[in-house]
Amino acid sequence: MELSLLDIWESMGFLSRLVAIGLVAMGTASLFVAIERMLVLGKAAAVSTVFASKARPLLEDRDFESLRDLSKGKDYDKTPLPRLMGFGLDSYLANRKDEAVGPAEMARRELQRRLQQLDSELRRGMGILASTGSTAPFIGLFGTVIGIITAFQGIAAAGGGGLEAVSAGIAEALIVTAVGLVVAIMAVLIFNYLTARFDKFEMSMQHAASELVDYLEGGAGGGREPAE
Repeated sequence: MELSLLDIWESMGFLSRLVAIGLVAMGTASLFVAIERMLVLGKAAAVSTVFASKARPLLEDRDFESLRDLSKGKDYDKTPLPRLMGFGLDSYLANRKDEAVGPAEMARRELQRRLQQLDSELRRGMGILASTGSTAPFIGLFGTVIGIITAFQGIAAAGGGGLEAVSAGIAEALIVTAVGLVVAIMAVLIFNYLTARFDKFEMSMQHAASELVDYLEGGAGGGREPAE
């Protein structure tokens, strides 16, 4: 007896179909998150590179007000690195007369807080991948249990254990299990890949924030002070 996927689908019970539909939906959601986050990361990296090339001369001249204006330009208002620089410079320029803590220290604290915020925004949707990778095998196992129950019901209905009586239930069980494993493996691989890229991008932002603080503290020396 040859069973096609259509035959298996038609032989599935209501619960088995719900499990299969749920797994396909989880896989689709994971794929959507992966594509969307990859596009976001690619755009963020490209725009950040352009921003860094324009910001470097201003930073070396310690022209912080011009640098802040650049970071708030319409081309950079949704990009993590320019936004981070803008937050730090806003804090520095707003606290120039703070002699108790110092404007550079206030900027450093603001940068630390904003780094966490921007990192959280970048990793939006990663919970879907993590949940899919951890739960899809168990959902597939649940489908397996349902398929085995169906197989035993077929045996009982046929009054024996012939292959025709159990083949549909066994195929149903194995198909759902396979779908669960494929979805989970895909989600875990994508999650690990994106996590590595996020970590690399976050490290570059931490480096940029530290460099900005060095310049704000006067570590670069010379240059023009922000206007009063």
